[in-house]
Amino acid sequence: LLSADGIRFMFTSIVPNFLGFGAVGVIIVAMIGVGLAEESGLIATLVRKIVEIAPRSIFTFIIVMLGVVSSIAADAGYLVLVPLGAAAFHSLGRHPLAGLAAAFSGVAGVFLVNLFVTPTDALLAEMTNDAIHLVDPNQNVTLVGNLYFMIASSILMGLVCTILTEKVVEPHLGPYEGGVPVEAQAALSPEESRGLRYAGWALLGFVIVIGLLTALPGAPLRHPETGEILSGSPFMSGLIVLISALFFTIGFAYGKGAGTVKDLTAAIGMIVKTFSGLAGLIFLLLVIAQFIAFFNFTNIATVLAANLAEFLETVPLGGVSYILIFVLVIFLIDILITGAVAKWAIFAPVFIPLFMRLGGDPDLVLAAYRVGDSPANVITPLNVYLGVMVGFAAKYQKDAGIGTIVSLMLPYTVVLMVLWTLLLVVWYVLGLPLGPA
Repeated sequence: LLSADGIRFMFTSIVPNFLGFGAVGVIIVAMIGVGLAEESGLIATLVRKIVEIAPRSIFTFIIVMLGVVSSIAADAGYLVLVPLGAAAFHSLGRHPLAGLAAAFSGVAGVFLVNLFVTPTDALLAEMTNDAIHLVDPNQNVTLVGNLYFMIASSILMGLVCTILTEKVVEPHLGPYEGGVPVEAQAALSPEESRGLRYAGWALLGFVIVIGLLTALPGAPLRHPETGEILSGSPFMSGLIVLISALFFTIGFAYGKGAGTVKDLTAAIGMIVKTFSGLAGLIFLLLVIAQFIAFFNFTNIATVLAANLAEFLETVPLGGVSYILIFVLVIFLIDILITGAVAKWAIFAPVFIPLFMRLGGDPDLVLAAYRVGDSPANVITPLNVYLGVMVGFAAKYQKDAGIGTIVSLMLPYTVVLMVLWTLLLVVWYVLGLPLGPA
């Protein structure tokens, strides 16, 4: 980079690097719909409704799973679900910090998997493809390359967090004696209920329309030559557009029913507000785009991956050992660098080519990254939301501090790390597909 060619490259490529970075377009398109759904109040109202009607026998599991799914909507899990989980537990006569722990474990401890494809998945897939192209320009991963593993992980790790909450954390906390009176949970207003009904009808209509565009022979979202739906089809290539359109449709419908969105102009205003909140992320993506481009220009990643591959080929280790080492490395680094996207931007150009040279599947590397990146989120002091969790906890326990949250969440980190890694190893050994081919 310090050569004449390198300096010229840095000065002339910054704008093309940013414009050619696929993750930028992906996040902007995704947040058009997701942002409207969040700003209109749909997501917060839906969470409150689910908590209101959830059966008490599986209430903890519902709270955890809402936390897992909440990663679709940026900060909604941290700022809406965690305090709601604590208040809901308190209203049921259970320890509010147990509710906080259950919600926080789902939101942060199982962060990089979901029952659905999220905007973060799109970012990770784009960065993975950039790294793959260092070795093979014709190979790509898709948005749903880890979908089966993500769904299984979401449910199984949700069950793990539920058991930990009810069998370990809650008994350890004991009966709540903080003296904070129970706050009555406000029922949904008639407008909010009407908004949810409108959103439900909009969802049904959207599914029918997409079904007609996909399911019928010769439908436009099928592959024009093979007729496939999942392999190389417009349906798969445009999945992030479909997700954004879905959230836009149900978010707008909810807003019309609830009275929070008067017209299309108001909806556009909400989307603009969402985009203003993306300024920090867009700047981060600008930096990441330059880092990846400069890194690729120097060929450091290629040389490093080749040398590491040659070294590892001389070491008598199997595929399982490589997976375990990689998961452990990511777990330890996550304690110091919490941003999943920023961290993957640094490590994908090294580890993806490395494992490809060893015969590994990039989708497997990404799945291992998901496992290693999440469990430490609930205990690292560098998580910007840990301080927010302290504030929520202090409402019910006046002397709550960072140590309170770390000690509360440590069992989740340890058990999730062990069992989730075991799940990945079993998945690999059995040769199960990580997602649709």
